Amino acid sequence: MANAEEVKRSVAVNAKKIVNILIILLVLVIVASGIYVVQAENVGVILRFGKYTKTTDPGLHIKLPLIDKVYQVAVERQLKEEFGFRTLKSGVTTQYSTRTYDSESVMLTGDLNVAVVEWIIQYRVEDPYKYLFRVRNSQATLRDMSEAVMREVVGDRTLNEVLTVGRQEVSQTVQDKLQGLCNEYENGIRIRQIVLQNVNPPDAVKASFNEVNQAQQDREKLINQARSEYNRVVPRAKGEAEQTIQAAEGYASERINGAMGDVARFNSVFAEYQKAPEITKQRIYLETMNRVLPRIEKKFIIDESSGGVLPLLNLNQDK
Repeated sequence: MANAEEVKRSVAVNAKKIVNILIILLVLVIVASGIYVVQAENVGVILRFGKYTKTTDPGLHIKLPLIDKVYQVAVERQLKEEFGFRTLKSGVTTQYSTRTYDSESVMLTGDLNVAVVEWIIQYRVEDPYKYLFRVRNSQATLRDMSEAVMREVVGDRTLNEVLTVGRQEVSQTVQDKLQGLCNEYENGIRIRQIVLQNVNPPDAVKASFNEVNQAQQDREKLINQARSEYNRVVPRAKGEAEQTIQAAEGYASERINGAMGDVARFNSVFAEYQKAPEITKQRIYLETMNRVLPRIEKKFIIDESSGGVLPLLNLNQDK
């Protein structure tokens, strides 16, 4: 009997110790569950009985065990969503998924052509409370909105605009419209950038499109060559024409000024002649003879009073 009672007391003591240990472990677990760490790029959103209470910054914090629930939201990290492709591994050599995502990327342009558009959305969570609770599944909603906006913008433009000159405008327009929808839906997201990764025609028509594109490039090349030749020849011809015109104008001015000078000189001489006709005649005669006589090799001066001319001239004399 004594041994049985001792066994019962021993079992009771051991059971009590086990209960105490379990209670201590439970208390430790409850206390440990009240401590949480918010990572450096995140904030902690605290819910108490399912109702939003507060937002905590990165670091070590305490919450009510079994009552408070913590959601960590990355607010300092730039997030991205890919459309039309998926990146498997980024780095020096980026690896992409070989799976096709035609349901996302194939779109109809404004001129009724088909384009395969691949793009990236880069965004940040600006308001973690709105991101978690204003919209159900904010990430999926953002993807749906982005795809809808991209199809709308691409559908308002021609294939050539989307492929070439209009890419930057498409990106900016999509960003503005998508941000407007985010503000309207109050999902707490701020769109940072829309990047058009690749825009191509479908594979079935890519060869034909490349031929058309090559023809357009050849056309532009020939046009540029013609413009270059035009810019080289036409200015030179205009310069030569201007030079000829200026030379003609200079010659005309010279002739007119010379003629006016001759007229002025003649008028001055005529005015002097009218003052003394005989003296002027004699002066003109002497000046004329002064210019003419030096050009004559042989000169014969005959006196008016001489009776015969022939005896005096030796016509057989050599020149």
